[in-house]
Amino acid sequence: MLNSRIDLHIHSTASDGCWTPEEVALQAYSAGISLISLTDHDTIAGVDSVIASCAPYGIGVIPGVEMSSKHNGNLIHILGYGVDWTDPAFVSMVEANGTMLADYDDRLVLSLVNAGYRIDMQEYQDYTWDLGRGGWKSLNYLIDIGLCRDVRSFFDELFVDDLEATFPQFPPPTEVIRSIKAAGGVGVWAHPITNMSDEHSSNRMLLTDMIEAGVEGLECYSCRHDEAWTEQFLRWANENDLLITGGSDSHGGFVDRQIGVPELHLSDLRLGAQLTDSVRYKT
Repeated sequence: MLNSRIDLHIHSTASDGCWTPEEVALQAYSAGISLISLTDHDTIAGVDSVIASCAPYGIGVIPGVEMSSKHNGNLIHILGYGVDWTDPAFVSMVEANGTMLADYDDRLVLSLVNAGYRIDMQEYQDYTWDLGRGGWKSLNYLIDIGLCRDVRSFFDELFVDDLEATFPQFPPPTEVIRSIKAAGGVGVWAHPITNMSDEHSSNRMLLTDMIEAGVEGLECYSCRHDEAWTEQFLRWANENDLLITGGSDSHGGFVDRQIGVPELHLSDLRLGAQLTDSVRYKT
């Protein structure tokens, strides 16, 4: 089991990935992965399907979600692992975050209208797209009407300066992690590199804030981390007795992140008894 390949950060069409939960299971099997977690953004809609779809392949699933939070105005993603995804209070928290994301989509498009772009808001409200493209509503709509080319031009060229895309006021990490724990899960700080700065002291302060907020693990291994940052996060995890997780953050073909990369095995990680006991094999 220690040599089993693992990927604990995968997205599906339930949020912004290109693969359905059923396709995630097939892709994991094809990559030789035996333990996964489907961690869609602020939704648990794909958990039942991915557990059922992984069963014929003998792939274990840790129930998961990637929750958005805000700390000092900055977006921080918290991976909720081993959660009871049917817990009413937890479902309510996840759905509230999902609603904020949908409202954010609408506000982005409305900001373009207010800036003078010729956009029919009713057309946008009625818009649907092939979920297999990945991404989200406003992105796909704006691509289809020719205002941006892809996710990079969406953020780097269209929503800049006065039109900067400011994420919603998601709940603080303390609140998100409390909800995850109340649902029997563990809160892990996702790809912490995205919240790092050039100041070592401020990074240490943020780590302290996150531990005080209740985070129990770091996603030390990520396609976003170079070797130096991976080693830094491993040191912090070991110094603070935190769980060590990792994953590809694969969205299928939506962004260039290959499932199973970085290549991880159970022996690379420190999941702890709670997460190990949460693995689901549907029979």
